[in-house]
Formats: sequence, C-alpha cells, structure tokens
Amino acid sequence: MLRILKYMKPFLGLLLLAVVLIFIQADADLTLPDYMSRIVNVGIQQGGIESPLPEAVRQSTMEHMLLFLSPEEKNLVLRDYHLLTPEQPAARSFVEKYPLLNQEPIYVLSDGISSTEKKRLEHVLTKPLLIVFGIQRIQENPGEARRMLPGLGFDLSKLPPGTDLFALLAQMPSSQRAKIANSIDQRFQAIGGERAMRQAAAQAVKLEYEALGMDVSKIQNAYILRTGGLMLLIALISAIATVLIGYLGAKIAAGLARDLRYYLYEKVMRFSNAELDRFSISSLITRSTNDITQIQTALAIMVRLVFYAPIIGIGAILHALDKSPSMWWIITLALLVLLGMITTVFSIAVPKFKLIQRLIDKLNLIMRENLSGMMVVRAFNRQDYEQQRFDGVNVELMRTSLFVNRVFVVLMPVMMFVLNSLVVLILWVGSHQVAQSNIQVGDMIAFMQYAMQVVFAFLMLSMMFILFPRADVSANRIADVLETPISIVEPASARHFPEPFEPSIEFSHVYFRYPDADEDMLHDIVLNIQPGQIVGIMGTTGSGKSTLVNLIPRFYDVTQGALYIDGMDVREVSLKELRSKIGYVPQKSILFAGTIESNLRFGNEDADEETLRKALEVAQAAEFIFSKPEGLKAPVAQGGANFSGGQRQRLTIARALVKKAPIYIFDECFSALDYKTDARLRRALREYLQGHTIIIVSQRVATIKDSDVIVVLDQGRIICQGQHQELLVTCSIYREIAESQLKQEALL
Repeated sequence: MLRILKYMKPFLGLLLLAVVLIFIQADADLTLPDYMSRIVNVGIQQGGIESPLPEAVRQSTMEHMLLFLSPEEKNLVLRDYHLLTPEQPAARSFVEKYPLLNQEPIYVLSDGISSTEKKRLEHVLTKPLLIVFGIQRIQENPGEARRMLPGLGFDLSKLPPGTDLFALLAQMPSSQRAKIANSIDQRFQAIGGERAMRQAAAQAVKLEYEALGMDVSKIQNAYILRTGGLMLLIALISAIATVLIGYLGAKIAAGLARDLRYYLYEKVMRFSNAELDRFSISSLITRSTNDITQIQTALAIMVRLVFYAPIIGIGAILHALDKSPSMWWIITLALLVLLGMITTVFSIAVPKFKLIQRLIDKLNLIMRENLSGMMVVRAFNRQDYEQQRFDGVNVELMRTSLFVNRVFVVLMPVMMFVLNSLVVLILWVGSHQVAQSNIQVGDMIAFMQYAMQVVFAFLMLSMMFILFPRADVSANRIADVLETPISIVEPASARHFPEPFEPSIEFSHVYFRYPDADEDMLHDIVLNIQPGQIVGIMGTTGSGKSTLVNLIPRFYDVTQGALYIDGMDVREVSLKELRSKIGYVPQKSILFAGTIESNLRFGNEDADEETLRKALEVAQAAEFIFSKPEGLKAPVAQGGANFSGGQRQRLTIARALVKKAPIYIFDECFSALDYKTDARLRRALREYLQGHTIIIVSQRVATIKDSDVIVVLDQGRIICQGQHQELLVTCSIYREIAESQLKQEALL
C-alpha cells in the first residue's frame, strides 16, 4: 500500500477531518463506561451524593465535628460555613430545601467557594464526619463500639445508659481524640483507602441530608437522570461521528479508486507494444477492476480502523488500569492469547492472497480466450477440454479461497470465546475485590466494559489484517503498472516537420530487439522510400515485416540506427505530430462499439459525410453499408462482431482513408478479401492516394506485385528489393513464393 500512498494527496484534507472525528468518537466511546461507573457508584450506592462535603449540616453535627479538628481546621470550616437560624430573614430562601431550618439552626456552605477550597474542606471534614456518625450508631448500639471505633480506649458498655458520648469526648484531651481519627485512617487503609473513606462519608452525608428533611430520593434521581442524559448526548455525538467517518471513508476510498483507474488507464494508453508485451491483457483488466475494487473496499474500512482501533485499544487499557490496577494481568493474558492467535492465522493465510490474484488473472485469461475463440472451440469439438481447463482454474481458486476463509473464520469464535472467558474472569476476580473493598461495583463494571473494548479493538484490527494483505497485493500490482517506465517517450524539446511536408521514409542501419529478447529481430535495415512511392513488403512468417512497419509510428523504438521521416529522426518529433502524418491499418481489424459513422470519424472527427462516403467507396465497403436502411447509422457491435472478416477489414481501411494522412501503412489488411475485391481496392487506392506514400505488408504476391518497390525480408534482413519482374529473376525466395501463388501467365 505504501507504493500508492502518493495518490492519496488530494484526500489528505478529508483524511485529516476523518482522523479528528475518529478521535472524537473514540473519546466518546471511552467516556461512556466511566459514566456507567458513576451511575452505579454514586447514583445507586451513594444515593446520588457526589461529594463527601455536605452542603449543609445541623448545628449539633457541626459542633460534634469540630471536636476532632485542630484550631486551624476549625477556622477554615467556620469561615466557609455560615450559621442560619429560623429567625433570620435570609433563612426563608433555604427553608424549602432544608425543612429542619424551621425548627433549629443549621450550618450552610457559603457560595462562591473555589474547587481547591472545597477539596481542602473535603479532606478536613471526611474523617470527623465519619467519626460523628460512627459515634451516633454506637450510642444506638454500644456493642459495636470496639468494631467501629477501636481507638476510644475504654469500654462503652460500662458507661451508664443515656451517657452523652460527645460531652464525654469534649472533656477528653485532644491527643486522645486524635487517636480516634488515626484509628479511622488505619481501618480504611486496610479496606480500600481514601476511595472507601469517601464512599462511607457520602453515606454519612446522605443520612445528614435525611436529618435535615431533604428529599434524598430526588437527589438520587436527579443525579442518575443528569448522568444518563450526558451518556445519551455522548452516545449521540459518537453516532454522528460514526456516520460522518463512514461517509468520509467511502468518499476517500471511492475517490482514490476513481483516480487509480484514471491513472492506470492513462498509463496503459501511453504504453508502447514493449510494455503491453510485459503485462497480459487479462492481467491489465483484472488490475483495473478487481484489484482496484480490493483497494477501495479495504481503504473504506481502514480509514476508520487504522486510527480508531489503536486509539480505542490503548485508551481502554489505560482507563481499565485506572479503574482497577490490581487486575492488569487479566487484560495482559487476553492480549497475549489474541496476538498469538492473530499471528498464527496470518502467517498461514497471507501467502494465499497472491495466489488468489494470480488465479483470478488466469481465470480471466481463459474466459477471454474462450469467448473470443468460441467458433474455433466449437469447430474442433474442444468444448469438453476447454471446460475442464476452466474448471481446473476455477476449482483451484475456490479451494484457495475456501482455505483462506476457513482460516479466518476461526478468528471470530475464538475471539468470542476469549471475550466471554474474560468477562467470567473479571466477574470472578472483581467480586473478590469488591468484597475486600478494593474496588467499587461500578468500577468493576467499567473495567469489564473497557476489557471488552480492548478485545473488540483487536477484533477490528484482525478485520483490517484480513483486508490489508489482499489489498496490499492488489496495490503492488497496480503500482507495478503505474511505475513501469514508458519506453516510447516524448522528446524533451520536440521539433516540427518542415513545411511543406514530404512523406519520405529512410531506415538508416536500423537494428531492433524486443525487450528481454536474446537477439535482434531486425538486422542492419537500410531502406529509402521516396515520397509518393508504393512499397510492398513481403517475407516468410516471422521475418519481421510487421516489426519493421511498427517502427514508423514509434510503436517501438529502434535499438540501433535511426529512422527518418522527411529527413527528421522520428524520436525528435512529438508523437502526436508524427502519428498525425500516418494512416495505419493493423493486421487485426479493430472496430469499436457504436455506429459505422462513429468508427469512421475515429480517423477524423471533423470529416463531412461526403468524405465518409468517398472513403467507403474506395475501400469497397459502400455496397454493403448503404444497402442497410440505417446506412452510416448502422450499429457496430463490440469488436465488429456483426460484420464478416472482410467487411471489418474494409471498414478499417475506410477509417484510415478518412484521416487523409500523407503516409499510409497497410499491414496484412487485405488477407480476408477475395482476389477480385482486392484488385478493385488496390486500383481505387492508387487513384485516391496518388502522391501519398503507401506501404503494403502482405503475403500475397498479387497484392504487392504492382508496387513501385518490393522489399523482401528473411530472418530480419532485407535480402532483396526491386520491382516484380526484377525480383522474379534476381530473388529466389520471392520467385518461389510467386510461383506457389500465381499461375504462369499471372507471373508476367
């Protein structure tokens, strides 16, 4: 995938926006378990009391708490709490909230206190508040004194009933009261420390609020509703972010796929025959369709998972450890199991992805061969053989895909087993931690949710690992095409043909070798074609005839030597200008889906109808074209499948004639014509293209015998050249070919 990252530049802005939204979503998802923990710990267990710092206390409670404070702490508390009596006018605004104020004075926390000051007050009042409510319970049940306040130093059961413990404590030395506070510290340190102390103090605050006549159920409901509302809002933000991320991911993936298809097509359109020989047509089709689809599918998911899964995984681990550091080993164990499983699965499956893409190429190749050669297959009764050949690749692709899917299908059940085992283990260990007051129930629930998020993060990463290897293979296949150097390149500073243009062609000691070939295909070609000449090129199969004429429009570049047109090296002229001077008719007649008119205008889109008609007449195609009711509007199927071979050849010749180029190359394009049509066509061409340079490649002697010059090739060399009568005498190979094709009287 790294090789195609440079094509992601236009989408960096969208990707950055998606990453920001991913962080927002991940933060929201990581916050939800914490709010659930608060609902359980504070909303349910503490009755909605968030802080151990009471908003108001009875006067008696305040006086009792002051017994256990130092003089500095007393000054701090009395500075931040002010006393309200029922007679004060200011008390009216507090009566509804604190009904007890109608009967007796209370202390109320002053407004405008900073959060830092509140934390100091919490620290100062937590232990005195616990001691006061502990003593109140002891007065109700003296037998609990030793368990609740072991630091009293005397046996309360020996005191007379109705003894005021607070009055007794007020008479004790401050050092004795300090021992009681220290005993509270030791007790809570043994069962959970400050967290347990705050939770117990919150219960004491709740009891104090009940004593003040406050509606504690209303406080609890308000807290749960408020926290639940925040959870719904956070969940809504997460949902909106999820939708936007999905949209951006799809937009980025679809945009990249569009650009890759464009760049791939644009690159292939600039390929010379040398590059096309390297990549098969079936492979290029697979790369531009299936491979790009693989990249698009993977990228749409990876935009979300590449960032989200690590963020949620790492964040969940940190939050879980913050909730219960003592259970870190549970997550570590789960991670080790998951990593081991994922590593094993991918070490087995990843090598199969390359094989799958190669099999798709092969399947595409066989399918194209069978469709294009269907008539040949039927003519030779090879349907069973071709079916077996197709079935062999198809079955191998199926087996390979099934193997990969069977390997990956193990991931989900194993991960679910790990997840459920993790939940059971957390509940088992966490229940003991709760029993020992090391953690709260809400913290255990939050830890379990964070652990599930960790597992699901790895599950998402495993999904990415499923998609990434295959997408990486596809990306490398696309990059192989995009990074292939073009052998036929535009000149750095293009020159122009002189005006007026003279269609002369000169091969100056030209050598040519195909890429990766061991030896040259053409050897020391020296040929001078004058403007207006008709040149016939003949030779045995594989002698290099088509290779020779393919050098003229620079479908290939010469390996050694030079090729000149109108005295200029073709490598110094722009490809567009060079090819604008050449009308080319290839061996294989290629027609495009559309109409006859659209195919003819391929040569010159501005040509008028008269030009089209004249070209058809010269190409001997007017008769079968205008016999159709549609005429030029007659449809052409893909590849010209609704025309015969001879009709396709004549239409391709007509298309080249519409171009009106100074130089024409006819490469074996008369082979499907009967001799009579061939003769009429050549006579019409000689008249219509008078003054144009014409090169005709043909195996038929009758097609080229009237040429001004006939060039005979053998094994990539020009062995003789001259006119027909001259070659019959001087060239034995030409004479043998002519004698095999023509009757004795036709040789003359």
